Amino acid sequence: MTNHTTAHYFLEGLAETGIEYVFSNLGTDHVSLIEALAEWDRDGRKHPEMVLCPHENVAIHMAGGYAALTGRGQAVMVHVDAGTANAVMGMHNLFRSRLPVFLMAGKAPHTLHGELPGSRDNFVHFVQDPYDIGSLVRPYVKWEYNLPTGVVAKEALRRGHTMMQSDPPGPVYMTLPRETLAESWGEEQIRSYPENRYGAVSVGGADAAMAMRIAERLLAASNPIVITSYLGRKPEAVMLLDALARECGIKVFEFNPLHLNIPRDSPCFAGYDAKAAMAEADLGLLLDVDVPWLPKYVQDKPALSWIQVDIDPVKKDFPMWGFPSDMRLQADCATVLAQVLEIVRQRADAGFRRRVEERIAGWEGERQERRQRIAAAGAEPGGVGAISPDYLCAAIAELMEPDDIVVNEAIRNTFAVLNQIPRSRPQSYVGLAGGGLGFSGGAALGAKLARPKSRVVQVVGDGGFHFSNPTAVYAVAQQYRLPILTVVLDNGGWQAVKEAVLRVYPDGAAAAANDFQARLAGERRDFAQVGAAFGAHAETVDDPALLRDALARCMAALDRGQAAVLCARVTPM
Repeated sequence: MTNHTTAHYFLEGLAETGIEYVFSNLGTDHVSLIEALAEWDRDGRKHPEMVLCPHENVAIHMAGGYAALTGRGQAVMVHVDAGTANAVMGMHNLFRSRLPVFLMAGKAPHTLHGELPGSRDNFVHFVQDPYDIGSLVRPYVKWEYNLPTGVVAKEALRRGHTMMQSDPPGPVYMTLPRETLAESWGEEQIRSYPENRYGAVSVGGADAAMAMRIAERLLAASNPIVITSYLGRKPEAVMLLDALARECGIKVFEFNPLHLNIPRDSPCFAGYDAKAAMAEADLGLLLDVDVPWLPKYVQDKPALSWIQVDIDPVKKDFPMWGFPSDMRLQADCATVLAQVLEIVRQRADAGFRRRVEERIAGWEGERQERRQRIAAAGAEPGGVGAISPDYLCAAIAELMEPDDIVVNEAIRNTFAVLNQIPRSRPQSYVGLAGGGLGFSGGAALGAKLARPKSRVVQVVGDGGFHFSNPTAVYAVAQQYRLPILTVVLDNGGWQAVKEAVLRVYPDGAAAAANDFQARLAGERRDFAQVGAAFGAHAETVDDPALLRDALARCMAALDRGQAAVLCARVTPM
């Protein structure tokens, strides 16, 4: 029988679990994997594609962007504790987004004197051996494991893959000691673990009685509402929600949307804040949403009954949560919506349908007022050095196709993106669930990798652009021919910090001095030149009169396969 290293069987295990890409930033701990990859390439064997990323923040968010568009978690390979630390912010974001990713870190050798192949042979092996490497990511993972021996390499990979893909999906973490990867094993000693016997588990729908109860409540309601955030993680759920909303006359709100959850042109889409509607509603549905409103600003209404359907209804990873529900169901929203829709269609009579038709028609005034308000904001250009973010986003929308994808990290200008670049097709929008800025560059690359025929537009504030490791973003875009358009909204600092101070101390000393420790002093930076250093088309614009031509040139660059960066100097903070 032929002997191979653990690294060889590890590659086999990755392929057997269906991993397509390994987003990687390698180090001295990966020597056996690098050698095994070279052997596989020499022998013409297909293995998961290695995507080299100059920074781990980009690697982890590429995996997240890919998972957001496909639902399939990929591998991220990083270097010991240093690489893990660089990936932690992304793990936080993916954990809160319920996106699967398999983070793998090499581990410093544990033998010092050459006792085993792979023993310490470098100064850095001593300083990169912490007491508890897993503690770096433990708050943000569903499962963690240190590979003790190559005999269980494939079993451990299958277990980790099953954990990350099972509902609710999320990140997992495994460390790989250098000596373990260098071990030699005979083929007869290594087992495989097929998906049909060891694979992931998904939540299903409601039982018949529960589905009937939900349908009956909707049939009896006079003013129902829905609040959602990430229901659109499953494309089929988007049209099912729209269909049920039209069938029952439900206003649908998205609070901090992570995906497109209902087409923006639906007569039932009502915006992003349900506060006013809650005062009049008699039934509310919380569908795949973590934070449906901010309790500080919404008065409790005990008479308003809530039904919650969620992949994670108890929010087990939130130490405090505190939103009410009278019926609570852990289930797949797409499945439950289909069940309830079928019952409603069977039981709705002519009177109900007439009331629903009248109810939806009665919202036309609100919809028209909202459209006019958005259009007015999008038509106001601002001034030189102070382009209106709404005007900028409205100009972007003019160039977007239905299947193009928007990755939104505009933070305080998020609503300019949401309102002015309306999306109507599932998976045409990606937002930020966590609090870790710098996600959108890598996420845009991952989305482009998943959907090569769609244009991907990343909208990011200047603060988020700093955090995104942009040199690594455009190096990957250049090397792997993944053209994305980055639009940087440069307002000179961190507007979110300023607004947070003003909410707590509106008349304080910081407000009086207009000093919030959030402004980047000096001349505004030309962020576009960061992309130009890696072959991207680069434009900087501060005059709204020149904006549309600049955007058109950037889109033309995308269409010919070149990344583009547009730095737009918007209203200063």
